[in-house]
Amino acid sequence: MVRLESWTPLEIEPEGIGGPEELVQRLEEWGPQDLAGLVAEEKAVVFRGFDVTAEALPAVIALLLPVGSGHGAGWEGRAVDAVCRTESGRPGATIWPFQKMSAAHAWPTRLAMYCDTAPLSGGESMVVDAARWLAALDPELNERLIPGVRYVRYLHDGSGFGERWQSTFRTDRREQVELLLDGTGDEWAWQADGGIRVSRVLPATVRHPVTGTEVWFNQIHRWHPAGSGPQQTLSRILPEEKLPWNVTFADGSAIPGHTVSEICGVGFAAAVDIPWNRGDLMLLDNVSLAHGRRPFTGKRRICVAMSS
Repeated sequence: MVRLESWTPLEIEPEGIGGPEELVQRLEEWGPQDLAGLVAEEKAVVFRGFDVTAEALPAVIALLLPVGSGHGAGWEGRAVDAVCRTESGRPGATIWPFQKMSAAHAWPTRLAMYCDTAPLSGGESMVVDAARWLAALDPELNERLIPGVRYVRYLHDGSGFGERWQSTFRTDRREQVELLLDGTGDEWAWQADGGIRVSRVLPATVRHPVTGTEVWFNQIHRWHPAGSGPQQTLSRILPEEKLPWNVTFADGSAIPGHTVSEICGVGFAAAVDIPWNRGDLMLLDNVSLAHGRRPFTGKRRICVAMSS
């Protein structure tokens, strides 16, 4: 196993007038190109001590994320409540690091995270350098994953765990579902119980669009029954074919549980904790870094915006 090098995000604090006014001024001076280069090099930039308010947030986000791309454009004119979430569910649980939408056909390359309410204790964001995660894994596993991984979803017909296919596809007509799936490249098959199984093969690693660095980029440890996600609990009460989510090797063969344990262990060992104070902002490269969350007490409200 390769020894992981240490990594921490770049932290920027006020130097002049302070407040969100100074942050806006500095971001304007950098411009989109310099900011993009900084994020590609540093992987994450944390802005502390600027005391960004909900009222100042849209102006800051417009400078942090490319205008008119992805979800970033949706911030302008929107209330903070529309993009913030209060994490009251399972505050004692750990959310293991992953890249946003890495199990989808398309994903954001940049995330902006804003702390509207800091927890009483804990709640740090766990961040993992995905290049170091990949380098620390068994080379034989990396070789086995070259064809990619297969993500499998089972959507029931009204009775079962997880989502109904009618809710997922927003229709109760099978032919409409088939028409939607035919345009995605996903494989699908209706089941005898009225449910549908949908699968897609996606890369286990990708190359960063700017640096060209190959990075770990998948959600094996969240979709697999032996991993760190909700599947771990459901696998104890459901047969494999009825699991709402599952993941296999690209050819459909099972990924051993000990392999998933290795993946989790390596990622956990590489995690860097980033604490939150109210008004903090973090700009994060969603390809270079996986992010998760430590358990917390109190209330924790983090706003997340994304862009391509």
